[in-house]
Amino acid sequence: MLFLQSEGYEYRIDERAKPSIHTNRGSTLRLNNKVAIVTGGASGFGAGIVRKFCAEGASVVIADLNEQAARALADELGGKTLAVSCDVSRPDDVSALIEKATNEFETVDILINNAGTTHLPMPMEDVSEEDFDKVFSVNTKSVYLTAKFVVPLMKRRGKGAILNVASTGAVSPRPNLTWYNASKGWMVTATRGMAIELASHGIRVNAINPVAGETPLLKSFMGEDTPEVRAKFLSTIPIGRFSTPEDMGNAACYLCSDEASMVTGVCMEVDGGRTI
Repeated sequence: MLFLQSEGYEYRIDERAKPSIHTNRGSTLRLNNKVAIVTGGASGFGAGIVRKFCAEGASVVIADLNEQAARALADELGGKTLAVSCDVSRPDDVSALIEKATNEFETVDILINNAGTTHLPMPMEDVSEEDFDKVFSVNTKSVYLTAKFVVPLMKRRGKGAILNVASTGAVSPRPNLTWYNASKGWMVTATRGMAIELASHGIRVNAINPVAGETPLLKSFMGEDTPEVRAKFLSTIPIGRFSTPEDMGNAACYLCSDEASMVTGVCMEVDGGRTI
């Protein structure tokens, strides 16, 4: 066994294995002193992002329609968290959210547009107008509204990161979820448009495309939650499992950290190979 040291790193070289790298610098919190807003942050993928961001040193505003769940998560995590009741499809709610966030933490460095909804799987012509309007209000109008209130703050500071949580349905749509898929396709296009428009202001905009996971929306995506339906769905995912909140937290952390300072306009599949 041979050990070499260079610029704070220790390299362990073993002829029987590939070299591995160990840092001697100690861990650095990747989102230290950042302020993040996570919509739909009280459960599912949003809660996974909130947990990861808190662990990485961020102050996090947990915005959710379910205020009780948001407060419970904030109480559990403690530290620099703030729970805010918010309907992301309503401009007054979004305006109040940003006001509360800046009153508490002074600024917003990171915006996660995670709140989302779907209609039940059915032929496109059978989806009610009410359900159609709800899907597009929550999944698309919310991105417009948060940008309306957050982007000016980021422009004044000359920096910021926005992450939209889209879906594999935007890339590889499945039958009977047509209007949900379309709303997430809109989000992907919006992500790229926002990225190119805001790059000169120091603001990066990316998206993640998860496959379905253990979230409150899983049953809605599948129509019914039975072992047979789960097995059929899982057979379409090469890695063989659903996306987890931890998967989304890890991907979001990278894209919103300074490690990704050259990454913008990317819509990253976090789907176990589902869209290949």
